[in-house]
Amino acid sequence: MKKKKIIVFLIFFFSVLLLIVYLKFSKKNEIIEIDQNNLDNTSVNSNIIKDVIYESKDSKGNEYIINANMGEIDYSDTDIIFLTNVNALIKLENSSSNIIITSDYGKYNIKNYDTIFSKNVIAKYLDNKITGEYLDFSIKRNSMIISREVVYFNLDNILTADVVEVNIETKDTKIFMYKNNKKVNIRNKN
Repeated sequence: MKKKKIIVFLIFFFSVLLLIVYLKFSKKNEIIEIDQNNLDNTSVNSNIIKDVIYESKDSKGNEYIINANMGEIDYSDTDIIFLTNVNALIKLENSSSNIIITSDYGKYNIKNYDTIFSKNVIAKYLDNKITGEYLDFSIKRNSMIISREVVYFNLDNILTADVVEVNIETKDTKIFMYKNNKKVNIRNKN
């Protein structure tokens, strides 16, 4: 009888021990779901910034102000920020008019201020309005290159082309097509 009690006790003891070990190690594989809507935006691991505003001035005195509803820092290059719902204002030192650019998305370099605007791009300067799907803006290069479904409006004309390149310092503009057999389309507004 005593042997039976010892055997039952040992079986019970090892069962409890196995249960404890199983529960301890099985918790490591548990999946935890996190509700993204309840996360605090100031979380240490977050790279999302809401209501982004960057103001910068280059050595020539050109001022560059960019606003976005949201920005996301690129982990592989912390100088790059991906933006959503972008508005940019470029105040050129040698010009009386500003350049205003809006787009759905942007990629901003905080070191050299180069910005790529994409999707529903609108650029306004003087009496000109240019729409397209992609704009590469560079203060260092002194250029603004707009491409993909480009429509250029001024006081008198509406123009469609593949690319419009504007020298932001001189306002000289080059308008062209990618293929030689295609022509830039110009219509008079009147």
